[in-house]
Amino acid sequence: MSEDDGYVPPKVWTWDKESGGRFANINRPIAGPTHDKDLPVGEHPIQLYSLATPNGVKVTVMLEELLAQGHKEVEYDAYLVNINEGVQFSSGFVDANPNSKIPAMVDHSTSPPTRVFESGAILFYLAEKCGGTFLPEDPSARAECMSWLFWQMASTPFLGGGFGHFYAYAPEKYEYPINRYAMEVKRQLDVLDRNLAEREYLVGDEYTIADMATYPWYGALTLGVLYGAAEFLDVKSYENVLRWTQQIHERPAVARGRRVNRMWGPEEEQVPERHSAADLD
Repeated sequence: MSEDDGYVPPKVWTWDKESGGRFANINRPIAGPTHDKDLPVGEHPIQLYSLATPNGVKVTVMLEELLAQGHKEVEYDAYLVNINEGVQFSSGFVDANPNSKIPAMVDHSTSPPTRVFESGAILFYLAEKCGGTFLPEDPSARAECMSWLFWQMASTPFLGGGFGHFYAYAPEKYEYPINRYAMEVKRQLDVLDRNLAEREYLVGDEYTIADMATYPWYGALTLGVLYGAAEFLDVKSYENVLRWTQQIHERPAVARGRRVNRMWGPEEEQVPERHSAADLD
């Protein structure tokens, strides 16, 4: 259908076919499991079920950063969830995350085990579990950190499900949605760039969970590894975002976290499952 066909929405929408695009086979308008299968459970307190998409990378970066700080209480097993195979619709995964999205985490150090879903919630849970590590102590700074964390969670759907879908994954390209979401993504980059012109990190001089949440999306975009859209969006013009991105990108724990649950790219960068630090050697 072209933009000139004058599509008129039906009075009641019904799902009678796949919506098209790269991930059409896993999109559906209902929740709940499609099949019965338990999730594997390893020997460590933290069990992560994920994939190295930007939302998954947030959590593995956080776990590796905490381990680098000596927090052995978050030693973890990371199991690959291949979303193209529908693992996220298994009964075990739905028990861990009723929204059937990665990442999902279960903390077996509590009784009963504590499930945590939504990447921002997982970052906050882990920070609190480790005594507030990567969370500012000052109430005003903590409020600023949480504001940027929630900014990322609210803003990124326009980057991923909006711009990314219509620019990279939709079966046909249309000018209106691409322009609409490109404009919004550039506005978001400008928000970040203006803030980072005055601060080393999003909250100030302190590296926090807000940076870990935002880097896998907007950092990957500016590095040219997300949607192949760096030139299209003229990311080089956001000099402060580029500086901040490179600073985080070079952290050893970040480099390790990017590899966990990764099943694409150079073989040496793929660690589909992680059960000990040796898996990342």
